[in-house]
Amino acid sequence: MRALLTVSLLFVLNLSFGQKNADKSTEQKIDHYIKEVIAINEIPGVALAVIKDGKIIYEKYFGKASIEDDKAVDKNTAFKIFSTTKLITNVGIFQLIEQGKLSLEDPILKYLENTPKEWQDIKIKNLLSHSSGLPDVVRFQEIPITAPLNEKIALLSQKPMDFKTGNQYRYNQTNYLFLAKIIEKITGLTFEEYILQNQFPSIKSGVYFSSNFGETVPNSATRYNYDDQTKKYVKSTSNFGTDAHSANGLNISLPNFILWNENLDKGVYLQKETKSNMWKPFPFANNTDRFAFGWEIVPVNNVLSYGFTGGNETAFRKFIDRDLTIIFLSNGHKYSGLYVQSQVINHVASIVDKTLTDEFLLAGEKINQIFLKLDFTKAQQNYLAIKKKHPDWDFEYRLNVIGYTLMDHGRLHNGIKVLELNAKENPKSGNAFDSLADGYFRNNELALSKENYQKALSLSPDNNNAKEMLEKINTMLAK
Repeated sequence: MRALLTVSLLFVLNLSFGQKNADKSTEQKIDHYIKEVIAINEIPGVALAVIKDGKIIYEKYFGKASIEDDKAVDKNTAFKIFSTTKLITNVGIFQLIEQGKLSLEDPILKYLENTPKEWQDIKIKNLLSHSSGLPDVVRFQEIPITAPLNEKIALLSQKPMDFKTGNQYRYNQTNYLFLAKIIEKITGLTFEEYILQNQFPSIKSGVYFSSNFGETVPNSATRYNYDDQTKKYVKSTSNFGTDAHSANGLNISLPNFILWNENLDKGVYLQKETKSNMWKPFPFANNTDRFAFGWEIVPVNNVLSYGFTGGNETAFRKFIDRDLTIIFLSNGHKYSGLYVQSQVINHVASIVDKTLTDEFLLAGEKINQIFLKLDFTKAQQNYLAIKKKHPDWDFEYRLNVIGYTLMDHGRLHNGIKVLELNAKENPKSGNAFDSLADGYFRNNELALSKENYQKALSLSPDNNNAKEMLEKINTMLAK
C-alpha cells in the first residue's frame, strides 16, 4: 500500500447517514417543480437530493438513463458530472495541503518541468482560483488530447498569457490539467488512483472516471445532445481524453455523491479550518471578480452558497450557514444557454428554506419559462407585469439569452420579438441592439440589420463585431 494511504479510519464512510423525509407539503412542491422543469426543458433523466441538518430530506429519480433501452434513472445510475468534478479535485488538493505535502503558495515550476519564465509567478492558488492567466489548452486544436505533458507544456509555452497572474478570474481547463499532474508528482499515484483511494475507498460501483462519452459502462446514464433538426436527442460521442479527468471526468451515482457530501461535512476528508480556507474568496487584483479556491460563490437572497456546475447538466451547492446541500444530476438539456441546473438549485433552496427565497432569481427563471411555454403576446404581458412590480430589476441579460435560445431552436420570429423587446427596454445598451441586428440578419432583413448595427456601434464604438457585420451587409446590399 502506498504512502498516501495513511490512517485508514480517516476514510471510513459513515453508513449511518440519516434519512428524514421532507414534510409532505415540501416534498410535493419539489416534485411538482422538478416535473415542470423536466417537461419545459425536455430533460431525459434527473436525480435530485436535498440534505438538510445532516439528513437526507429529499432523494428522487426521474426519467430515463437510456432512451434507447428505455432504462429508468435509479439509485444505481452513474451520471457524468462534467466540471462539477473540479470540486472533487479541489478537495484532493486541500488534503495534500493539510498533510503538509503542498502549499497554496508553491510555484507550479516546483512540480512542472520546462515551464517558461512567463509562468514563474503562477502558484497553486492561481490554478485553483482560475487566476493563473495561462492559455487554455482546449482552445488550441493543434494540441492533441493524447499528447504527453511535456509536449503540451511546450506547445502552451508558445502561446501568450491571457492576463497578468492574479489579476482576474477566467475559467480555464489548463489549471486543472496541471493540478492533476502535480497530484501525480507528489503522490506517485495516478490522479484517478489518488482520488478513488482518498475520497471513495470503500465504493465498489457507481464511481469511476471517464471523459469518453461514447464509452459504455453498466448503470451509466447516457449523455445526450439535442438535435434541432430532428427534434430528438442523440448520444454524445465526445472524447476529451484522460488528461481531462480532473476537470470533467467523474461519473457518480446520487447516493455516492450524497455520501461524499456527508464525509465532507463531518470532517472525514478535511478539517473544519481547511474547509474554511478552501471557501475563502480569492483576492483578485481587479477587486471585482469573486471566486473561492476552486468553488463558485453564489449569493442567494444575501446568503452565500458554495459549489459548482458542470456541462449545463449538473450542480452541487452548499449553503453552509443553513446546513443545506442540494445536488442536481441530469443527462441532457434542450436549451443549453439557460443554465437550468443553477435555477433548480436556487428554486429548491427557496422551497426548503424560505429565507433563501431570492425573488430576483426566481423572476429570472419565470421569465425563461413563460417565453418558452407561451406565445409571445402572453409571455410579454407576463414579463411586463413583473417589470411593473419591480421596475428597478435588470433583465437585459435574461432577455438576450432567451432571444438567442428561441432563435437557435427554430423559433426565429419569436426570438426576434424578444430581442426587440430587449432593445426597447434597454435603449442605451449597445449589446441589445447588436443582438437585435443579428436576429434581423438571420431573417435576411438586411436593412433593419444594418440600422441596428449602426445603433449598436453608436452606443459602443469599440464593438468590432458591429463594424465587421456592417462591412459584410454593405457588400451584400451592393450586389
